[in-house]
Amino acid sequence: MKLLFLAAAAVIQLINAQGLNPEELLKAPTANWPQFNGDYSGRRYSPLKQINKDNAHTLTVAWAFQSRVNNLKGTPLEVNGTVYMSAPDHVWAIDARTGRRLWHYERPSEGDHIASRGVSMYKNQLYFGTPDAHLICLDARTGKELWNKVIADVAFGYYISLAPLIVKDKVIVGTSGDSADVPHFLEALRPETGEVLWRWNSIPEPGQAGSETWPNAESMKHGGGPLWITGTYDPALNLMYWGTGNPHPVLAGGGRRGDNLYTCSIVAINPDTGKLAWYFQPSPHDTHDWDAVETPVLFDADFAGKPRKLLAQASRNGYFFVLDRSTGEHLLTENFAHVDWTKGIDKAGRPIPDPAKDPQPEGAFTRSPAAGSTNWMAPSYDPDTKLFYVNAEEGSSMWYLLLDPEKKPEGHQAGATNTFWQQTHLLALDYQTGKPKWTREAGDGRGFPGILTTAGGVLFSGDVAGGIFALDATTGKTLWHTYGGGNFNSSPITYELDGKQYVLTCVDGTVYAWTLPD
Repeated sequence: MKLLFLAAAAVIQLINAQGLNPEELLKAPTANWPQFNGDYSGRRYSPLKQINKDNAHTLTVAWAFQSRVNNLKGTPLEVNGTVYMSAPDHVWAIDARTGRRLWHYERPSEGDHIASRGVSMYKNQLYFGTPDAHLICLDARTGKELWNKVIADVAFGYYISLAPLIVKDKVIVGTSGDSADVPHFLEALRPETGEVLWRWNSIPEPGQAGSETWPNAESMKHGGGPLWITGTYDPALNLMYWGTGNPHPVLAGGGRRGDNLYTCSIVAINPDTGKLAWYFQPSPHDTHDWDAVETPVLFDADFAGKPRKLLAQASRNGYFFVLDRSTGEHLLTENFAHVDWTKGIDKAGRPIPDPAKDPQPEGAFTRSPAAGSTNWMAPSYDPDTKLFYVNAEEGSSMWYLLLDPEKKPEGHQAGATNTFWQQTHLLALDYQTGKPKWTREAGDGRGFPGILTTAGGVLFSGDVAGGIFALDATTGKTLWHTYGGGNFNSSPITYELDGKQYVLTCVDGTVYAWTLPD
């Protein structure tokens, strides 16, 4: 009887819960964490400070939720006392006070099950993408499916990994996938029905601006430019900022000579129309799968003595870029990891690829790990310390071309690569120089944790060995450290309920909530 009462109480709690007012998305993430990055800026910074430098060492487990799915690579949301999280084929609603499951939605699908980065919320609806490239809308109170739309055909290798972005009255979603040589796109849909309002293609049509950076229409058909990570948005400028993925076939660039726009680019798009406002390409003619999908982080600060609306990205190619997000004007390019794949920086601030470092039949050595110098793990910018934080990779690798680069390649890779060694470092970068103020070694191998900073002066992240830690955001000093028991593959969030601040971390299939002792 008690269990029945608790289940009934949970249903009543959800039915009576207020939905998410879209205006809340315009505010800093205080009591709630209402979207993928907390807010539109991508800073992953919270003004909460109950947990701070002086007491973080006392953090303890408030609750733990076992998903029974060993693939939690997304960012949870927390809205009005409920945590929403996803994995491929799954969405859960969890009581944010106790960790008790409120409902579970499951829909088995075919397609690539690499990751689900999270859900998005609009009023009382949740939206998430699937391994078979559907966008599904759920009732956030009950988990009931409201509508299900096919965004792209899974038979061509499409799927959706990113958490959709809610902008005004639109749900913005992009296609992912590397298993086939296909062009990718962003779409805006009506949240009530899933009706498509506009589409922006990562690969231009023949004759459109950018098509001149491809050799012919045939190469553009194979295209690429997948959207792996959720974009950011500036409401004042009414511009969205998205990073795009690699061209196809990724390791064999001989059949697609040119810069290959708009792959490996940061693009600014009007959310009302889907029109491109400007672009910047961190990796022209990529041949290493070092895309530019990493979060474009937005903040206002001085640069070279002048107030600016800035966009910063630590890109997978090993370079840190700072742009004026109003116009796309380049302000800074600086490597944050050791790289040798370039011959220098051009006048536009873009790295100049060295053809000798392209994959070769006999192999080509690079002073970067095969997976690049960072990846999808979220960075953070702290407006108090004025530092940009990123988990970075050092290493070396060998790159092989398996097909004649002058002939039409078949398949995604058309080559092979091997990493000799790899190490992870957490860097605190001065955004005006791109140089680190401090570095914390995170261990041998690849580390996947994202980063969260707070007004309490605390940085939360993890290391290669499965550790979870809190650092002094100014100095990098360890304040608290524990072992999560597995892989920390997601990004921490924080929220406040009943006057208590919580920090959530996902380790393997478990969600841990940390808080201060009573």
